[in-house]
Amino acid sequence: MAIKAERFGETPDGQQIDRYTLTNENGVSASFSNLGGTWLSMMVPDKNGEMADVVLGYDTVEHYRLNPPHLGAIIGRNANRIGGAAFTLEGTRYELAANDGPNNLHSGPDLYRSRVWEVELDESSLGSRVSFSLFSPDGDQGYPGNAEITVSYTLTPDNAVCIEYHMVSDADTIANFTNHSYFNLAGHGSGSIAEQQVWIDADTFTPADAYSIPTGEILPVKGTPMDFTVKKPIGRDIGQDYDQLVMGHGYDHNWVLNHKPGEVGLCAKAFDDASGRMMEVYTDLPGMQFYTANFLTNELPGKDGAEYGPRCAYCFETQYYPDAVNKPQFPSPVLKAGEEYRTTTIYKFMRE
Repeated sequence: MAIKAERFGETPDGQQIDRYTLTNENGVSASFSNLGGTWLSMMVPDKNGEMADVVLGYDTVEHYRLNPPHLGAIIGRNANRIGGAAFTLEGTRYELAANDGPNNLHSGPDLYRSRVWEVELDESSLGSRVSFSLFSPDGDQGYPGNAEITVSYTLTPDNAVCIEYHMVSDADTIANFTNHSYFNLAGHGSGSIAEQQVWIDADTFTPADAYSIPTGEILPVKGTPMDFTVKKPIGRDIGQDYDQLVMGHGYDHNWVLNHKPGEVGLCAKAFDDASGRMMEVYTDLPGMQFYTANFLTNELPGKDGAEYGPRCAYCFETQYYPDAVNKPQFPSPVLKAGEEYRTTTIYKFMRE
């Protein structure tokens, strides 16, 4: 295992931005940046041993500072949407910015992805690890509590990236982190993912309204285009005249995972038959947003000049359900003062 640190650029106020590349004994590598703790690249072999970068991204710090689709970003304190851009905790109402219609999305607009995080490098028992830490003061983004946050990425010998999230706050608050990497197992610039196949271990999902806020229901996927309990091409049902797909312009929904929350388990797989690459997703969280990049545009050039567009990648965003803080029937994302938020998500790459 090996870790390489190199200068990537700097912010307008002169802060140095670095790129950290972890490489294992198989030649598989993953790169990350202290700007937002962002996942920059993932080099994995196909069935013939040819390497390709399977996560979307940019070539410059300037573009990562803009990054409208959150490519590779750590999302917090709350991933996904909060309806009405407000919530009530212990009798106090907290107002957030309405940056997605009337709702709050990914705790924006003052996003963690735009901040420079502290870095620690080490070789753990699992492999090479880079850890990013951030202090989020009381009132930051509208949330209560001074929060100490650490997100660690470990590249393991079996070609997995293990992401560990940790947060402690001195007041009751929300802790609901995810990673917003966009994957294309054929290579980041290879175009449509319609023929790539996905399996999701979820018998139910949370339907949403026209603003992508869950209605509060939990519905079965059986008999609907939302059923991925048997692997199928992403494009097979995506164009059906089904209200959830029409309103979301494709898949952009939270699946209720079958595994027991709190225990790390296999929750999803993606397959690219042409390259032979496969990815498995493991998490201990109760939900996962499967998003097919329905609104991705080429307003910024991708890595190596690639043009990105709708449905050229997909995200597996492990999480608490969207708007869970306002839905008492959903698993709660509330972190009590002094308690520890710890959660793990793993993306494992292999060849079929």
